[in-house]
Amino acid sequence: MLHKTETKEIRGQWIGFIYDLQDKICKKLEEVDGKAVFIEDEWQRVEGKGGGGLTRVIQNGNVFEKGGVNTSVVFGGVTEKMRSQLNISPPRQLAGDAGKEPAKWFAAGLSLVIHPLNPFVPTVHCNYRMFELYNEEDRLVDRWFGGGTDLTPYYLFEDDAKHFHQTYKDVCDRFDPLFYPGFKAICDNYFVNQHRDNERRGIGGIFYEHQRPGEIHDLDFWMKFGKTCGEAFLPAYLPIVEKRKNTVYTEENKHWQEIRRGRYVEFNLIHDRGTLFGLKTSGRIESILMSLPPTVRFEYNYQPKPGSEEDKLLQVCLYPREWV
Repeated sequence: MLHKTETKEIRGQWIGFIYDLQDKICKKLEEVDGKAVFIEDEWQRVEGKGGGGLTRVIQNGNVFEKGGVNTSVVFGGVTEKMRSQLNISPPRQLAGDAGKEPAKWFAAGLSLVIHPLNPFVPTVHCNYRMFELYNEEDRLVDRWFGGGTDLTPYYLFEDDAKHFHQTYKDVCDRFDPLFYPGFKAICDNYFVNQHRDNERRGIGGIFYEHQRPGEIHDLDFWMKFGKTCGEAFLPAYLPIVEKRKNTVYTEENKHWQEIRRGRYVEFNLIHDRGTLFGLKTSGRIESILMSLPPTVRFEYNYQPKPGSEEDKLLQVCLYPREWV
């Protein structure tokens, strides 16, 4: 059983990590862009809900058309909507008296989405979080970790895909050689528009959810794994940005980028659990919808020319590949 002091220290470690990572990522992205800087918006939850967050948004830059790097530390009472969304029943008893239903929740995480201006630079998403449940006596009854990083290119460069996946495979292999193939498969099967014949929104990465401390992998293990994955974001993404950001592009390239951005919007608004969780827990709308791109196209039955560069990208979205 964890005492309140110990639980508070664990939360503090994770909160310190996400704030530090937010600072590091924003600083590096500003350096790469060379023009735009992040604007900062600190917010608090309304209507008696607890906690808040720090939203940082970059727009209209040399490299990044729109992006956000957000942190949130929020808590509140477990509602019926949340029970349904997170399948909270029955609780997994980590502490407290058996049979006590979870009455309160706590969540802290970092979430980012970056939409570059150049169609040859991929969009990227990253999210790492910790979630806790408490009973009416404020005793911890469940805790889990989740997150991942995935890449959404508009044109397929195999070297970029291999670099991105190799970076995260190296991270996973440091902790457990089974992680990368398992978490890659989860990612491939999560970021999917099922309503479009299981078309993926990109080339994946890693994704994991509901990873609870246990006998094999304890709390310290999952804390370190999440931190290491978060720290891997910059070396996984920035070399790709630097390589492609000055590539000359046409209006046709931009048109295709906006078509694919439409698929991104569809997934985030229809399927993404993080977006739906935020909407169902009275989250801050501007921060939740930060993930949406600034310009997008929805054209009736648009199909790329078979064998074109655009079609090559679509094929790997329909049929995921092994990159490393």
